[in-house]
Amino acid sequence: MSDAAAKPLGGQIALVTGASRGIGAATAAALAAAGAHVIITARTAAGLEELEDQIHEAGGSATIAPLDLTDGDAIARLASAVAERWQRLDIAIMNAAQLGTLTPVAAIDGKEFNRVLTLNLVAQQALIANFDPLLRRSAAGKLIALTSSVARNPRAYWGAYAASKAALEVLVTSYGDEMANISTVRTAIVDPGATRTQMRARAFPGEDGASVKEPAIVGRAITDLCIAGFNSTAFLELSKHGI
Repeated sequence: MSDAAAKPLGGQIALVTGASRGIGAATAAALAAAGAHVIITARTAAGLEELEDQIHEAGGSATIAPLDLTDGDAIARLASAVAERWQRLDIAIMNAAQLGTLTPVAAIDGKEFNRVLTLNLVAQQALIANFDPLLRRSAAGKLIALTSSVARNPRAYWGAYAASKAALEVLVTSYGDEMANISTVRTAIVDPGATRTQMRARAFPGEDGASVKEPAIVGRAITDLCIAGFNSTAFLELSKHGI
């Protein structure tokens, strides 16, 4: 097998947020296995260091960048560092998110709602704004945002989280439409469906974790999407693909 076939993302630079565990970690590992150099971010360094070791042991390459995405200045500093070292970004995976408390809309705590919107929406726009120039420098820049089915099918008690994801979908779709005719940047929205993560365990505490798919399956699906390429704005709902 040729190197190109074995490492179809060889030479590409990828950024994955929320990469210390779950879908983010699995996606970073899958992208690295496909040849990409992955920049992995999360608030705490411990999980990132563990993932970095795993990627290196598997023959891949990664750079850790601990940061709080709710700090807009930190995002700007990361973009500047990426620009200085690599001059471009080929893949951006916007995975980091906060569930918040599942509660009736009338009972949503304003301060917590603000925190959910800050991470799930405001920080995502800051990522787009700061990395847009680097994505445009790529031969085929790709931006992928993780969503949830509740963004399109609202559910009782999920109002705060669902609202943040619905707004994120609109934001990413709008950006994709803006890029379609002026650059090679393309956007995609991925709904991973039921997946064995800490967030899901919080939302469904009585569920048997073994009854839902592991994050590695989602990571491979996202990586396959990056390899295959897509048009603006692609939407991938894994449950509708038997995943």
